[in-house]
Amino acid sequence: MDKVLSAIKPTGQLTLGNYIGALKNFPKYQEDNDVLIFIADYHALTLPIDPQVLYTNTRDICAFYLAAGLDPEKCTIFLQSQVPAHAELATILGNYVHMGELSRMTQFKDKSRSLNEKNIGLGLFTYPVLMASDIVLYQAKKIPVGEDQKQHVELTRDIVERFNHIYGEILVKPEPVISKVGARIMSLSDPTRKMSKSDPKGDIFLKDDLMIIRKKIMQAKTDTGCEVKFDRENKPGISNLLTIYASLKEISIEEAEKEFVGANYGTFKKAVADVTVDILGAFQKRYYEIINSDLIDKVLKSGAIKARELSSKTLNDVKRAIGLYGVL
Repeated sequence: MDKVLSAIKPTGQLTLGNYIGALKNFPKYQEDNDVLIFIADYHALTLPIDPQVLYTNTRDICAFYLAAGLDPEKCTIFLQSQVPAHAELATILGNYVHMGELSRMTQFKDKSRSLNEKNIGLGLFTYPVLMASDIVLYQAKKIPVGEDQKQHVELTRDIVERFNHIYGEILVKPEPVISKVGARIMSLSDPTRKMSKSDPKGDIFLKDDLMIIRKKIMQAKTDTGCEVKFDRENKPGISNLLTIYASLKEISIEEAEKEFVGANYGTFKKAVADVTVDILGAFQKRYYEIINSDLIDKVLKSGAIKARELSSKTLNDVKRAIGLYGVL
């Protein structure tokens, strides 16, 4: 049984892209794997965030996990900041990562480009080190991530190789797992840009009113011509809607295309809106039941206890290997 680990950072409202790329896939792993899913709240601190927003987003993500079908009896759901070993191992592994490697990280370059150099926090630079610690603490083999996080998992593999070469086979080398369909959902208003929590017109937020969701899809930007065909370069708008439809229906893009042979864009958009509203409507109903109960606190408390126990073994193995004295 493989260990599977993934997380979502509680910054901004989650979108349909987060649901398709992550949330709806997490429960599929819990039947045949040892699954650990956490809320990466330390990672949320790398850029300024309002404390109340962080608190609300954290609760929302836990509720989203449960509403998506994660079962705390079959997996471990926890909060990163409630497991001290994450920060402690990051302090250690930071000594086995080169500054040049961190400066080449695409996310760091993209995010820091818009900031004044004096305002770039150390946490943004060392983000991949903490992420590597998140992964190796639980000796996880499979890491479901979006395409934008694949580079960080690859760096984690390099860190593991470097550490094991010095101290022996202590850490497990992880493998990134990226969904084949729906790995990258684009903005409805600009299908050349990823749906990313920052465009009210182009992003579908998971808590949007269902009528608003339908309206956003019906007003989504499309392309010239009238054929419903997947072509990222020449028909990015239709290709994005096909990806959404196929992902939610759990069929291939080719199967989705066949359903709309001869259909016009209006008919196609209505079908995409129907399936999206149907699925998110049921999802929202479960979310509101959970967010208004005491389940979140119970799940996070029990998850933290289990995660602390699991992480302590790896942390102590690492400490012994590098010669730290007095390991408990």
